[in-house]
Amino acid sequence: MPKLRVKYLSFFFILISVFSFLNIIYSYYFNLYLNLNTYYFSLVISALVGLLFYKIDTSDKKPTIFEKILTVLLGYFIMPLVLCVPFYFSIYNLTFLNSLFEAVSGFTSTGFTTFEYIKHIDQGLIIWRSSIQWIGGLYFLFSIIFLIDIYDENLKKSLTNFLSFNTTEVLKQTIKIFILYSILTLAIFVILNILGIRSFNSLNLAMTIISSGGFLPTNDLSTILVQNSQIIIFSLLMLVSFFSIFFAYNLIFLRKNINFFHEDIHLFLYFLITVGIFFIFFSYDNTFSYSFLSLVSSISNIGISLNVEQTNLQFLYLLLVIIGGSFISTSSGLRFLKIYSLTKYSLNQILSFSRPKNVFMNKLAFSKINFATQDINKYFLTIVIFIISLFSLTIFLSLSDINFEYSFKIAVLTLMNTVNSSAYGISDFDFQSLHFITKYILIFFMIIGRIELLSLLLIARKFLFKY
Repeated sequence: MPKLRVKYLSFFFILISVFSFLNIIYSYYFNLYLNLNTYYFSLVISALVGLLFYKIDTSDKKPTIFEKILTVLLGYFIMPLVLCVPFYFSIYNLTFLNSLFEAVSGFTSTGFTTFEYIKHIDQGLIIWRSSIQWIGGLYFLFSIIFLIDIYDENLKKSLTNFLSFNTTEVLKQTIKIFILYSILTLAIFVILNILGIRSFNSLNLAMTIISSGGFLPTNDLSTILVQNSQIIIFSLLMLVSFFSIFFAYNLIFLRKNINFFHEDIHLFLYFLITVGIFFIFFSYDNTFSYSFLSLVSSISNIGISLNVEQTNLQFLYLLLVIIGGSFISTSSGLRFLKIYSLTKYSLNQILSFSRPKNVFMNKLAFSKINFATQDINKYFLTIVIFIISLFSLTIFLSLSDINFEYSFKIAVLTLMNTVNSSAYGISDFDFQSLHFITKYILIFFMIIGRIELLSLLLIARKFLFKY
């Protein structure tokens, strides 16, 4: 019987209690007493659960990958139960389901919301929503390191020179992630303040950007970004969650090994080519800054945009959402490097039949890395699982009296943990009025999209295959 490693989860429950305490201090300082007591509830519950999980003895035996996946899944299911407490006990009379929906949406960095008018919400609760995203983004990054064994060896080489991720190496990488994540959040906050954006909005937007979340402190982003320069710089800041969390670290410390940069080099070229195509073909109406923001928001899986309808670009934005960004980032998506490797391998296989005497190398450009057939099989199965999940969720949403176009778009955004906005033509979608079963289904698929689709394959493999 698998033994869950709940001590891994104890840190995040303690982190929730820390943010609960900070919200209490913030509410007292600014005389925001409407929802003050709700943070005491979350503080006590999260602290008790965190201490309990920390005290639970765990086996000295190295955990299997199956046990690790179940542990990460457990976190996605039980932490939102604590995070939803301030919503449920707030003055806004949210049902438990709507509170849970809000918490899961934030924790998975999706951004779907049941609130109709964000500006009417207490400032303390708005910060709580953003804090949920921040914690969820950090949990996702930690989980990548925790589940590093499900990836290929090339990903490990992009992180460390050590081939084996023992306990010491995992601790080293997670501490590095926590420091980088916090510093980048602070840097984004400072830059937004320099741009003349109000500190309250800067804080919320900083936590949204770093976590690839979709929660905003207002209904309309255009009320915050009023100048063209603000739009451009804000768009560039969103690239932080597109590239690897270690990218800035590797640049600062001038890593000489190209393997540490190979993914980010590919992503940079992909970004430049995409921007070039948009600039040449879609800047004719002098609103390139709006398109640029939506483009960057889509490739980083944040999804937020200005309230400008661009019907001719909606499918392209959805395609960018599906492709995604870096492995070691808070963005979701199928990952560009997976699609690139799979495409190159497929072309080589086709060419090998037409030119059998030629030798075609399955090697990543700008690196010494060759991708093995086993890795290609993983990538292919990940895409198959995504297609099956997308088809299933689209059909279910269609059966829930949602038109097919909206069903397809919501299904894509749910699995890719990206918020609905005008960039995809569904900013007015009403999650509040959905049937309770539909909400539970969306909650489930938001979590499925966040744990990496490959994890589902490994769970299935545990029960279906004996090797």
